[in-house]
Amino acid sequence: MDAISVIRAKRDSEELTGDQIDWIIDAYTRGAVADEQMSALAMAVYLNGMSREEIARWTAAMINSGERMDFGSLPRPTTDKHSTGGVGDKITLPLAPLVAACGAAVPQLSGRGLGHTGGTLDKLESIPGWRASLTNAEMMAVLRDPGAVICAAGEGLAPADKRLYALRDVTGTVESLPLIASSIMSKKIAEGTGSLVLDVKTGSGAFMKNAADARELAATMVELGNDHGVRTVALLTDMSTPLGRTAGNALEVRESVEVLAGGGPADVVELTLALAREMLAGAGLTDADPAKALSDGSAMDVWRRMITAQGGDPDAALPRARETHTVQAASSGVLTRLDAYAVGLAAWRLGAGRARKEDPVQAGAGVELHARPGDRVRAGAPLLTLHTDTPDAFPHAEEALKDACEIAPSASYTPTPLILDRIG
Repeated sequence: MDAISVIRAKRDSEELTGDQIDWIIDAYTRGAVADEQMSALAMAVYLNGMSREEIARWTAAMINSGERMDFGSLPRPTTDKHSTGGVGDKITLPLAPLVAACGAAVPQLSGRGLGHTGGTLDKLESIPGWRASLTNAEMMAVLRDPGAVICAAGEGLAPADKRLYALRDVTGTVESLPLIASSIMSKKIAEGTGSLVLDVKTGSGAFMKNAADARELAATMVELGNDHGVRTVALLTDMSTPLGRTAGNALEVRESVEVLAGGGPADVVELTLALAREMLAGAGLTDADPAKALSDGSAMDVWRRMITAQGGDPDAALPRARETHTVQAASSGVLTRLDAYAVGLAAWRLGAGRARKEDPVQAGAGVELHARPGDRVRAGAPLLTLHTDTPDAFPHAEEALKDACEIAPSASYTPTPLILDRIG
């Protein structure tokens, strides 16, 4: 086989054979196929798509490019969650210890932010001393007690996906449905969890802007998971407005701790509990009550032990940005729209995100929301507070936000449901 014939086949809208897919993934992982050739194939897939059979074989080939983890020795059932990414999406932080407090083991392999979407590891690294990189033995120890771990995937887990994801990010092919589905599911299946809940987001702040595309992605991933023996369901959730009242690393950690303490924004609590119930059902723990675990402090206890087990200090002060700037409401009325993408772009420009995977992030940078759609606001009152260590970024962030908000003099606001559908 050769790369050019595989590229030509997909360029001409042909269905790739199983042998072609197995060969190209293996050869690319070994370095026998050049980045330029894989970029061309990724663009051909982006433009012409893949059949369900091609996506399944592509996913299996990426799983087989590396190791598979085994949690069979753990005394608890395993369950995991994956979000397709959004603005202010700090749900993993309270969710993992909450589900562990209810009796499951949660091996949460997470990533870093790119562009306007935040990364779970970047958020947790704002906690002094916390480590994202663990050996397999360290990960297993934390899964035994306290029962939840949030860490980076090891080098041996789906290495083909690691190479291909970095390539997609710089070639404009991130949004390809087949490549998104196979990227997510190859890592999650190789991870070895017994059940999986997917949070598939749609709206301006999501990669899938269109609800029909998001639903197709969710259905594809649910099918892939179940075909590989991982009990998988998906929630389709709204990402037209940021989750909670913060977008930024340390800002979101603070808000997550508020949720674990029994408070926090209503939408973050709602989605955390909904995902927790799905994860516990997948693990067979249907009698567990996650709302009780939030209110009685047991989820907070697991959080503190989890952070400590990974080298962090749960009592340490979180970083704060050196500079802040307030964006005021231009008029009085009802806030009817607060665009998630614009807020995420502003947070990125303030230093909370990165343009390339090797770029540093500012722990204290981000955007704080003082109002959400449906709230009544007064002209001149604080609407948003921008946080950064680099005040030169304020004008660029404000530019991103110039059309983000709509205020109606008087309006009967009808909120969009946070959870739009359940698939699986």
